[in-house]
Amino acid sequence: MVVIGGITRLTGSGLSITEWKIVTGTLPPLSEEAWLKEFDAYKQIPQYKLINSDFQLSDFKKIYFWEYLHRLIGRMIGIVFLVPFIWFWLKKKLPEGFMKKAWVLFALGGFQGFLGWFMVKSGLTENVHVSHYRLAIHLISAFTVFGFTFWYALDIAATPTLKGENAPKSPFRDLGLMLLAVVVLQIIYGAFVAGLKSGYGYPTWPKMGDQWVPDDITSLEPIWKNFLEGPTGVQFIHRYIAYVVVLIVGILFYRVRKMGASPVQKKIINALGIIVLAQFILGVITLLYGVPIIIAVLHQTGAFFLFATTLLLIHRLR
Repeated sequence: MVVIGGITRLTGSGLSITEWKIVTGTLPPLSEEAWLKEFDAYKQIPQYKLINSDFQLSDFKKIYFWEYLHRLIGRMIGIVFLVPFIWFWLKKKLPEGFMKKAWVLFALGGFQGFLGWFMVKSGLTENVHVSHYRLAIHLISAFTVFGFTFWYALDIAATPTLKGENAPKSPFRDLGLMLLAVVVLQIIYGAFVAGLKSGYGYPTWPKMGDQWVPDDITSLEPIWKNFLEGPTGVQFIHRYIAYVVVLIVGILFYRVRKMGASPVQKKIINALGIIVLAQFILGVITLLYGVPIIIAVLHQTGAFFLFATTLLLIHRLR
């Protein structure tokens, strides 16, 4: 879902389906007439009029494919959750206390679907792209759905020695929580970079152009807008949060070797180091080569694995 979502965004496909049909939208257009009807609906939005007015039906079908596939996988996720849930509930196989967790997951999943449409609506009337704020909300919501699912799965899989409130607090847990907070902030700014297309500006590293702090970083008024809505300011923040992530993981590496940790915790922190290094390199390549789709999607997927591994670390530090 994360990979297809990234491709949908990078190919400009997200606005190709202009209606939200939960049931009937499961099937794609099955006739030439149905395709023309969908294409006519797309012709009414600003993206077509201002950017893609030269599109033929064959061009429209290409972008429609990715958005349709993205929505289809969303529906599949709902089925993959709901069918086993009903089965285990009827068979009374759900672990003790899991019913509330299951309803939390169900609610989060449904809300994520609504947020997807809420995001798309922002690009159907006045804008040629979706709001970068709504894009960030939609992305963070997706990570939240996964985060809760993964955490509950870890709870179920945990051995008795990893449970219990009497276990001593790990000296690394605060650093792990700090890393999670910074990673989430970085994901938000990654969505801002994507939504504002700011990854195409300043395709240089480590400097932005020939400056460490470019002149146009404060071109908007009031000044705070530059770091939330200005392409240069948003890219600047995204770059430097990456350095903070690397620093925190480096401190974790150092403290683990100095103070000691369990073999499982060491493996997770080693994995974190590899993922952060790969993610940093992918980010730089994405900038230098003008946001190629494959590299950009790998970069977004890397953020997903970084988030997951950070959650795993915090869980195992309990």
